Amino acid sequence: MDYIVVVVCCCFQCKNFAVVYLVDITKVSDFNKMYELYDPCTVMFFYRNKHIMIDLGTGNNNKINWSLDDPGEMVDIVETVYRGARKGRGLVVSPKDYSTKYRY
Repeated sequence: MDYIVVVVCCCFQCKNFAVVYLVDITKVSDFNKMYELYDPCTVMFFYRNKHIMIDLGTGNNNKINWSLDDPGEMVDIVETVYRGARKGRGLVVSPKDYSTKYRY
């Protein structure tokens, strides 16, 4: 499944508590160096102008820079980030471990 389709499906399912913005980093390059935005598709989370980090088991807690194939996984991640950020946490733990040590 195309990553844009996953994001759009997630957008409709999370419309009550999350807003999705698509930004072209070549046209808006203000945060490229600060957040290391070099990949063609990166997902970052913000809550009340604060960057929320998520522990996905990959070592990079700032962003998701790979393609998710299941809209349900994306919705679960967004819900987890929202619940943690609402409680005041700056780092939340993902509902699924995405480390590569379990993939063969």
